[in-house]
Amino acid sequence: MRPFGVAGLQLRISGTESNLEHLASRLDHLMHLFPWVEMVVFSELAAYGPSRARAEPLPGPAEDRFGEMARKHEVWLVSGSVYERRKKAIYNTASVLNPKGEVVGRHRKLFPFTPYEVGVEAGDEFLVFDVPDVGRFGVSICYDSWVPETSRTLAAMGAEVILHPSLTGTVDRDVELAIARSTAATNQCFFVDINGVEAGGVGRSIVVGPHGEVIHQAGDGEELIPVELDLDRARRSRERGLLSLGQPLKSFRDRKVRFKVYGRRWKDDDGYLESLGPLEKPGRPARGKKSGRSKRSR
Repeated sequence: MRPFGVAGLQLRISGTESNLEHLASRLDHLMHLFPWVEMVVFSELAAYGPSRARAEPLPGPAEDRFGEMARKHEVWLVSGSVYERRKKAIYNTASVLNPKGEVVGRHRKLFPFTPYEVGVEAGDEFLVFDVPDVGRFGVSICYDSWVPETSRTLAAMGAEVILHPSLTGTVDRDVELAIARSTAATNQCFFVDINGVEAGGVGRSIVVGPHGEVIHQAGDGEELIPVELDLDRARRSRERGLLSLGQPLKSFRDRKVRFKVYGRRWKDDDGYLESLGPLEKPGRPARGKKSGRSKRSR
């Protein structure tokens, strides 16, 4: 066993002002209280809040500031994310920095929250990275988890922990908590889902173990969430099975079925998916119009 200290910071996020100094101050406080922490995860869009007007190139001022935080405390740091301006497009991008403050990878959100996260392009690459003598970590952002193939891909790339910054301020947070548990269980990994509060979300961050068990679930206010993760638990689960029972990763590996639906050129022969209509915000239902159905006789 080699425990590894990971802390999520569920913090108040402003949607109009920079949050960088608040993040740095709370990180200082975290490290004063819990000097054993070796990795820190902020919530989605924590630096500036959910305003695309603050989009900036990477590297840029926010990423530089996160690098200073990582160097100061000699921790691995996941920035949450910022809106990144890149090649005339805007991406929702999380940076991973090592204890020297160097960027080791960037994850561009694969599934922007369409049709609400308007004007944000989708990324097309997965990110895993290794912490020496500890294990392999993967990164996803918020709505990415609603498409289970994203987490399965990270697990298939060897991720034993999925770090998952979120910005959920809506009534579906309960569903996301269920997704977090099922993601951890079906991929036999740790799942660290850190949400913000105020303009950053409704809180209720969650850390889940590789058997789907809740290690910690936060409330709806600011909270520091330091936990020790033993990555050997994920390895043992993958070797012996969840609770020494199901072994979903091995079953997926040894499958005989070919999932044609996942092919990029797969044709929806019966037209079902096309019948669902366009990907857009729902409007108000029509009132007072005939449905076109015949009345039942009495």
